[in-house]
Amino acid sequence: MRKAQARELVVVCIDNDGYAASLGRRKIYIVLRDTDAEKHGLLRIIDESGDDYLYPKKFFRSIALPESVRKAVLAAA
Repeated sequence: MRKAQARELVVVCIDNDGYAASLGRRKIYIVLRDTDAEKHGLLRIIDESGDDYLYPKKFFRSIALPESVRKAVLAAA
């Protein structure tokens, strides 16, 4: 279920306990806004499969990227 809207937030994975095949530690991921999931401490992440799934919010930290790098990351998704 890949959503086209609101793909602007990027995060880095700091923990992948139980999800090693889907998430790489120290890798950058795109977050799709999902307010219902966020209420439950989850983020909707486009993972290594290329699809979006819910993962614990505590596994990620928001990062600020230079605009040119942010655009490149989003374009590669």
